[in-house]
Amino acid sequence: MHKNAQQLAEAAAAAMHARDRTSLALGMKLLSVGPGSASMQMAVRADMANVHNTCHGGLIFTLADSTFAYACNSHNKNAVAVTCVIEYMRPAHVGDLLTASGSEQGLEGRNGVYDIRVENQKGELIALFRGKSTQIKGEVTDLDK
Repeated sequence: MHKNAQQLAEAAAAAMHARDRTSLALGMKLLSVGPGSASMQMAVRADMANVHNTCHGGLIFTLADSTFAYACNSHNKNAVAVTCVIEYMRPAHVGDLLTASGSEQGLEGRNGVYDIRVENQKGELIALFRGKSTQIKGEVTDLDK
């Protein structure tokens, strides 16, 4: 039975989640996934603080990048990042709960553009991330057959 776009996105996310060791190690939780979209959360732990006692920017980037990965692979075509840019708007602090939510801005042929917004538990903007992806050979899961 062929799956609809939402079922396919969920099947791809489930297959990815089982292999997503970095996101799991950082305590990230996948909140939702849909065709071309995803949302994830990460609690900022004490071991994530940098020398300024704020969340290390690389970990904010990783949360946004992981969210981007779920969004751009949601069509069940293997997709990888080509370029990613992040703009840090304000610091995140130990104890903050960060939510990254994003969606596809365009998908033409094998190339996609995705915007991810990272906010803290107060709804304050922490960072804006844009990722550009390209589809490569293969599928994330064979469950769409």
